Amino acid sequence: MKFNLKNTIKAFFFMAAVMAQVKCSSSSDPVENPPVDPPVVNPPVVVTNDVDFWLTKGNQSALLAKQSGTLGFGTIANGYANIEVNANQKYQTIDGFGYTLTGGSVDVINQLNAAKRTALLQELFGNGENSIGVSYIRISIGASDLNAAPFTYNDLAAGETDLNLEKFSLEKDKNLIAMLKEIVAINPKILILATPWSAPIWMKDVASFKGGKLKTEYYDVYAKYFVKYIQQMKAEGITIDAVTPQNEPLHDGNNPSMYMSATDQGSFIKKSLGPAFKAANLNVKIIAYDHNCDNPNYPKAILADTDAFPFVDGSAFHLYAGDISALTNVFNSYPTKNVYFTEQWTSSDGKFEGDLKWHLRNVIIGSMRNYSKNALEWNVANNANFGPHTDGGCNMCKGAITITSGDSFERNVAYYIIAHASKFVPMGSIRIESNSGGSLQNVAFITPSGSKVLIVENDGSATETFNIKFNGKWVTTSLEAGSVGTYTWK
Repeated sequence: MKFNLKNTIKAFFFMAAVMAQVKCSSSSDPVENPPVDPPVVNPPVVVTNDVDFWLTKGNQSALLAKQSGTLGFGTIANGYANIEVNANQKYQTIDGFGYTLTGGSVDVINQLNAAKRTALLQELFGNGENSIGVSYIRISIGASDLNAAPFTYNDLAAGETDLNLEKFSLEKDKNLIAMLKEIVAINPKILILATPWSAPIWMKDVASFKGGKLKTEYYDVYAKYFVKYIQQMKAEGITIDAVTPQNEPLHDGNNPSMYMSATDQGSFIKKSLGPAFKAANLNVKIIAYDHNCDNPNYPKAILADTDAFPFVDGSAFHLYAGDISALTNVFNSYPTKNVYFTEQWTSSDGKFEGDLKWHLRNVIIGSMRNYSKNALEWNVANNANFGPHTDGGCNMCKGAITITSGDSFERNVAYYIIAHASKFVPMGSIRIESNSGGSLQNVAFITPSGSKVLIVENDGSATETFNIKFNGKWVTTSLEAGSVGTYTWK
């Protein structure tokens, strides 16, 4: 057989072409039921709510309203400002937040029917879901200017004296005492600060509830007056935690009132009040001053007195003049002594938004960031005419509550000012570090149960979006101008 190379080569390329066509057909021709890979299913992203958020807006469209949105901690970066909370840096322990329970407050609350009255006291002083948990109250020793008329517990006819206080009686405050018993039953741990607006007239150098000074010869008798008051209140089941020697000692134009210089108050404390408390074995704090932030030298003068110093627990302030930083001024000078914020009123002609911003910035956030152990607004309640009050007493003081009838009441701005703290920051909480700057004024706490609380006030004119950063993670939230938010997390 003759071998033909040319034909052999042709046959080879023919077979290669056939094989290539077969391979191509097998890989590209449609198959009746081709295998399908299962789809890739990403697991659902679960965002848990880590932070609860209560909001009050300056326009009152939200009033201590719990928000329904989800705030979950994460680490996705953004360009918003951070409020960073550091629980490792601790400051002062908090005694509480609340109001002054004036005699006038008691009178108007007692005008409610039994069911409404009970409900209101539970709402103010209870710790339930619908309560705001007020944990600190101030009361007057005798009448304040928000009583219907002035009185003390030892009022005598002109020319009489009672050196042994045999005619001392709490009878004129029986309604206040009855309500305090109810409040203590609701919250047995509530702290009570007691303050006189005036000594009995017969102890003063003027025959008037208004103005004048305590005569030095009655220092010891007046100290016994305090002791008798504390002991008789204790017998009624009411524990007085602290006293101040005089409400607003540099304001002698109120009714009632009494002038007491720093020198006089220091002398009264070291010579009479302190020794009388010690002799009676009273574990009751003596807090100096109890007046405006424009005169920090008043309490500093008392604390500089080495004889008065051991008897004084600290100093109390109001903010009708001066700057809230006065508390830090005094605290830095005497860091072993406490500072307190004990009074600020809201006016009948004030606007909700303006009062909300100013009081949150100064009374709540400001006092706390300046080492105060408490923050108190003025009176709990009054009527629609801003009464009762004494002749010459405050006729523009708006209570946290307005009693409008026997079965209704209104919550005013002071209610929400305090509630944004009192409901979430119980006694025994500790202020912790949080950076503050710009429009977002804030203060942070850790509670006895370990919860963290951040109160933020947007003091600016526009909505602010920001991060709350804690332990390397953050949540993003926002507040409208003039709004206040309280944020809590475990």
